[in-house]
Amino acid sequence: QVQVVESGGGLVQAGGSLRLSCAASGRTFSTYTMGWFRQAPGKEREFVAAINWSGGGTYFSDSVKGRFTISRDNAKNTVYLQMNSLKPEDTAIYYCAAITSRPLFTTMSYYRLPDNYDYWGQGTQVTVSS
Repeated sequence: QVQVVESGGGLVQAGGSLRLSCAASGRTFSTYTMGWFRQAPGKEREFVAAINWSGGGTYFSDSVKGRFTISRDNAKNTVYLQMNSLKPEDTAIYYCAAITSRPLFTTMSYYRLPDNYDYWGQGTQVTVSS
């Protein structure tokens, strides 16, 4: 069983920045693919970003590309989502998720599907005021 715990959410004004952290348990964290998703009220959960096991491959949705970055520190079993130039439409609960087995594919189309992730955190609220 892998535990995933997000932190760092909060209230920020439009144009501001936040950094989310996600800590995952397990001695093989360095082999996990990690992803961030978000869900706004009344909307489906949507893909935000993903990072492969080494950090050498990163993937972003079009809505956050150029504003968000994703990184990981395998020594700390932690992945980060740096969110800059935040907009009110970024308001959502942000979830971190892990693919703990070897991915069948290493493509955006694979990483953007929630069903491909094995473990999820409880989420952290991000609210961007206008």
